[in-house]
Amino acid sequence: MMNKTQMELAREGIVTDKMKQAAIEANICPELLRERIAEGTAIVCHNNLHINGKPLAVGKGIKTRVNANIGTSNDDKSIDAELEKARVAVAAGADALMDLSTGGPIDEIRKAIIAETDACIGSVPLYQAACDTVTKKGKAIVDMTFDEIFEGIKKHLDDGVDFITVHCGVTRATVDKMDKEGRIMEVVSRGGSFTCAWMQHNNAENPLYEHYDRLLDLVKPYDATLSLGDGFRPGCIADATDRAQIHELIVLGELTQRAWDKGIQVMIEGPGHVPLNQVEANITLQKRLCHGAPFYVLGPLVTDIAPGYDHITCAIGGAIAASAGADFLCYVTPSEHLCLPNAEDVHEGVMATRLAGHAADIVKGIPGAMDRDIAMSKARKALDWEKQYELAIDPALARKRRGSTADVADEHGACTMCGAFCAYKVMDERKQQVEATN
Repeated sequence: MMNKTQMELAREGIVTDKMKQAAIEANICPELLRERIAEGTAIVCHNNLHINGKPLAVGKGIKTRVNANIGTSNDDKSIDAELEKARVAVAAGADALMDLSTGGPIDEIRKAIIAETDACIGSVPLYQAACDTVTKKGKAIVDMTFDEIFEGIKKHLDDGVDFITVHCGVTRATVDKMDKEGRIMEVVSRGGSFTCAWMQHNNAENPLYEHYDRLLDLVKPYDATLSLGDGFRPGCIADATDRAQIHELIVLGELTQRAWDKGIQVMIEGPGHVPLNQVEANITLQKRLCHGAPFYVLGPLVTDIAPGYDHITCAIGGAIAASAGADFLCYVTPSEHLCLPNAEDVHEGVMATRLAGHAADIVKGIPGAMDRDIAMSKARKALDWEKQYELAIDPALARKRRGSTADVADEHGACTMCGAFCAYKVMDERKQQVEATN
C-alpha cells in the first residue's frame, strides 16, 4: 500500500496515474481534478487493495454519480441473486455499488460482489460487526466492543472496499437534541439506530466519534474514502431539517476537517426524506458546514405516500438536489419501504436516478451533458428510430415500447400517437412548399 494518499500527493502538485485514469473517465482535466482533490471538493474513490476496481472521481465539476444499494437480508441470503443485481446495476449505468448485506455468508458475498465488476464499491462495516456479534458470538448488538467494531472496519478495507459509511456524527449530544425536539420516526438509519442503542446501553459516547483518530489511522494506508454517514437523516418529510439532523451535520463538518488534516478523502451523506421547498437549503447547508466536501444523498424522497413508486419520488428530489450541488445520488427502487429489491427493481432504480442526475448535469453546465439531448432531438425530427434507440437512456425499453406497435407505425414512419398527422411530417411538408415557392 502507498505511503501517501491521493489527497497528500495532490497537495504536493502531483497528478497520479489514478487521478489521470479517473479524470479521463469523468471527462475532466487531470490537473483540475488534482486541484479539487487537494482542496477536498472532489475525491478519487479507490482502495489501494481493490485490484480489479477503477478509480471513480466524484465531486465539484464532475457529472452526478449514481450508486445502487444491493445486499442480502436474513430473509434472502442468495449470493447468486446479489451478483445478478450487481451485473444489472452496472449494465444500467450505476457508477458504484454498496453491499449492505446482513444475512448469510456476508464475507463471501462481499468478496464475490467486489470480484464481479470493476465498479466502485462501498459498504457499512458496522452492519457486519453487529451481525457477527449476534450470530457468531451470541451477544446482543449493544454488547459490541470497541475492538470488534474496528475489526469489522478493517475486514472490509482488507477486502478492497473503496468507501465505507461510518456514523461518526451520531453522538450523545445529537441524540439529546432529537429527544428534546421530538420526531415522528426518530432514527431510520440502521447504523444510526445500532449506535444510539449502543450508547444508551453502555452509557458511553459513540466509539467512532470518541476514537475518531484511531479510525483515521486505520483507513489511511488503504487510501479509502470516508463516507460520513447521516445517522439522523429524516425518515419522513415532517422530520426534515430539524435540530438533530443539522447538529449531526455540524459535527460532520468538524470531522471532515480532521480527516483532511491527515490527508484522508471524505464525502458526506445526506437525507433522506425532505419536502421540495427544503431540498436546496439542505444542499447549501452541507456545502457551507462541510467546506464543500462532496455530498452523497439518498433521494431525497419528497413525499411519503408513494410505496411502489418511490424510485420516482427519489428522482424528483434527486434532480433538485443534484442541480443545487449534490454530487452523488443513491438510488431508491420501487421496492423501497416494502421489500428487498429484485434485479428488475434495481434496473428501474438505477435508470430513474440516472435521469435525475442527467437532468441536473444540464443545469450545472457539466461539459457535454446536453449533447446527447440535442442529438436525440435531431433524430426525432428526422424520424430516425434506430438513432433514437441508440441515444435513449434505456435502449432496450425504447425499442420494446415502439416494437409493440411498429407494424402500424411503420406504414407512415411515425409513431402511433399522431400517425399520419405527425407534426414533424407536417412541418417537413411545409418546408418543402416554402423551398418550392422560393
